Amino acid sequence: MNLYLLEQAENNDYDTFDAMVVAAETKENAKAIRPDGKRMEWGDKYSTWASDPSYVTAIFIGTGDHESGEIILASFNAG
Repeated sequence: MNLYLLEQAENNDYDTFDAMVVAAETKENAKAIRPDGKRMEWGDKYSTWASDPSYVTAIFIGTGDHESGEIILASFNAG
């Protein structure tokens, strides 16, 4: 499975995620994964993640033995 580093800078206050590493088949599938587990629930500008996948950058970083949709590591800014 492909591994992607996802980053977002739209919501960058306390109690937000700024990055994570996920397993996905494609870059588009990776960008649809949310670290808070709310898959495909977009539009909340004040959530813990970006309000839309277009605000998420995805960088291919390699492959690994993981299931599609699995979150490998997430960076959370607790406040």
